[in-house]
Amino acid sequence: MNIIVNGKKREIAESLTVKELLKQFDIKPDSVVVELNRDIIGQEQFGITKVKENDQLEIVHFVGGG
Repeated sequence: MNIIVNGKKREIAESLTVKELLKQFDIKPDSVVVELNRDIIGQEQFGITKVKENDQLEIVHFVGGG
């Protein structure tokens, strides 16, 4: 299945939830904001929202500093 993550084409083997996808990329779900097809999804929905063919995701990491 093909998806786009942060502007880059990615191929994943199966339909995953957003949470499973983040785990596959070694990303902690509590440290990111995820936009799926131009809609921000809440962290409480990561485990139930399935990624589908041709979905576009933007994953933004929180960065601390001053």
